[in-house]
Amino acid sequence: MCNSEQKLSFATYVKLTLLAWFSMIGLDFFLHAGVLARLYLEPSPFLLSPERAFTLMPVGYLSFLVVAVLLIWLMARLGIQGWRRGVVFGLKFGTLSGGAFTLGLLSISTAPPALLAGWFLGQAFQLGIAGMVAGSGFAAPQLRRLFVKVLAFVIGAFVLTVVLQSLGLAPAVSR
Repeated sequence: MCNSEQKLSFATYVKLTLLAWFSMIGLDFFLHAGVLARLYLEPSPFLLSPERAFTLMPVGYLSFLVVAVLLIWLMARLGIQGWRRGVVFGLKFGTLSGGAFTLGLLSISTAPPALLAGWFLGQAFQLGIAGMVAGSGFAAPQLRRLFVKVLAFVIGAFVLTVVLQSLGLAPAVSR
């Protein structure tokens, strides 16, 4: 449990952060390799080639870890527990941070508006799911069931992405 008077062990914070991060990666894969994949095929001076972007993907996922640490820290400090409060906090935090990032890019880059909109929505939803995971974890006596749920979500996101690509609804990057 976490509220303003109770503390979790450091190991529990680390596990919860990793679960939130893992959920963000699953949703990110579904969004960018599935739903938004066509936006990355358009030639753009703003984007790297798909091959180069693929090699740098771990750096992007590392950025999610930093955001997950911030989310867990804020939620713990504010005493946010439960999946509902977690998802609401995550969506608000993702909307505000994603909106600020999107406006900043809009003002200085050649990124197409559709791509910026996708990134904005992606940030909001990623932090919404991470907030739901964190809130659930803060309210749970153990993280085992949450781990299983997050793993099922991530596997489902990967499978759904492959299905979208197999049906031609999302392009698969080929070399």
